[in-house]
Amino acid sequence: MEFYGNSITCGYSVEDTSDKDSPASQYENHYLSYAALTARHFNANYNCIAKSGIGILISWFPYVMPDVYDRLDPNDPKSKWDFSKFSPEIVVINLFQNDSWLTKRPEHVEFKRLFGTIPPTEDKIVSSYLSFLKSIREKYPKAKIICALGNMDATKEGSPWPGYISKAVSQLDDQAVYTYFFPYKNTAGHPKINEQKVMSNQLIQFIEEKFKW
Repeated sequence: MEFYGNSITCGYSVEDTSDKDSPASQYENHYLSYAALTARHFNANYNCIAKSGIGILISWFPYVMPDVYDRLDPNDPKSKWDFSKFSPEIVVINLFQNDSWLTKRPEHVEFKRLFGTIPPTEDKIVSSYLSFLKSIREKYPKAKIICALGNMDATKEGSPWPGYISKAVSQLDDQAVYTYFFPYKNTAGHPKINEQKVMSNQLIQFIEEKFKW
């Protein structure tokens, strides 16, 4: 299995039992994330490419997942990963949470750098996701790909972001690409230990039902 994600997948603040959602490293634990829990459930060989704050269209810093997902060293554009070394049966993409926040922040430096004063259109958002999805499909022509989102407010009722993903997947027209949207957890901050377990159980059930694993 291979996962692409942001802070949710990193296990950001997962062990912070206060209400502060602390960014301190001692509270982050990827081992307790839904991704790692799911991989262990299936006893799967496992790769994870994740970074807190990263998006597909815009991040909190001057690069996005399509810029760095294929690098051994994310800071070195010449440091390329050989995708033939690992061929996952299932790829899970859980991105767009940060995009959903930052495309509404015209005061942020990355918004200004990328968009000027005008937020991206729906077509731009969908095409950016579709482009990244195509790049993953090119690397893994035989994999089943799950385009996920959640469980923070990007999947809250009324959010357009699941719809953007669904539209991109529809445009790809690939029968081995699926969508799964984690239900909104409706609590403050990042998912904690129990919420990550819930996510894992939900994803496991989806995989077992869809793929008969």
